[in-house]
Amino acid sequence: MTKQPEELLLLAESGRLLASVFALLDRTPLEGRSTLEINDMVERFIVDDLQARPASKGQYGYGFVLNSSINEVVCHGIPSQSDVLKNGDIINLDITLEKNGYIADSSKTYLVGEVHPAARRLVEITQEALWQGIRAVRPGATLGDIGWAIERHAKRNGYSVVRDFCGHGIGREMHEKPEVLHYGKPGTGLTLREGMVFTIEPMLNRGRRSVRTEDDGWTVVTRDGSLSAQFEHTVAVTASGVSVLTLRPDEMQRSALP
Repeated sequence: MTKQPEELLLLAESGRLLASVFALLDRTPLEGRSTLEINDMVERFIVDDLQARPASKGQYGYGFVLNSSINEVVCHGIPSQSDVLKNGDIINLDITLEKNGYIADSSKTYLVGEVHPAARRLVEITQEALWQGIRAVRPGATLGDIGWAIERHAKRNGYSVVRDFCGHGIGREMHEKPEVLHYGKPGTGLTLREGMVFTIEPMLNRGRRSVRTEDDGWTVVTRDGSLSAQFEHTVAVTASGVSVLTLRPDEMQRSALP
């Protein structure tokens, strides 16, 4: 479950490369693009420019390099030529990357054009909730501390936390132990140790937390049709706290906050 120093270096390299994928997306106008076009652009960048592998493609029979989850889609949205992003949408892009046998996993919810203030606030609070969870990571803390920090921030701001999906250990395999819940009680669950690597990936809904899976077997949506947002990072427990392996350039200031 814990990684050796040489493994952590390889995971950090995969995380750095994955962060560069999001940097590409940050400077790419999304309005008017189909989610399949975005998928294909990301695949070319990972394979041709980064000389890496899009780890989601082929995983569990999935045929694409990313999940594209728009508005009420909670997660696992499938890229499509017919899903063209329009002004006011929010979209979560969830991407994995493998380099030298080690996998990094991250996601970000983007605002497309002029987004309604209510949707913008949901996205902002979801990102804050992720960072509340990240800041709970340190040797001797517990998984319950992470979940409690996330859920407390969500509830204080009037949002619900989806409980059907969780973070996970990651390394040579996409999904390893432990499961990282985004709700919980302080001091409960597995005690964190230096060298553990896992994802934290809360999904917050404007409405109720209940979700359903559509007939395609992948796409998960809110049952009440409310908006949903998600952010995700791959993190490592260090001797003094936490290292965010997939940290993006736009988050450098946020990561330095106490």
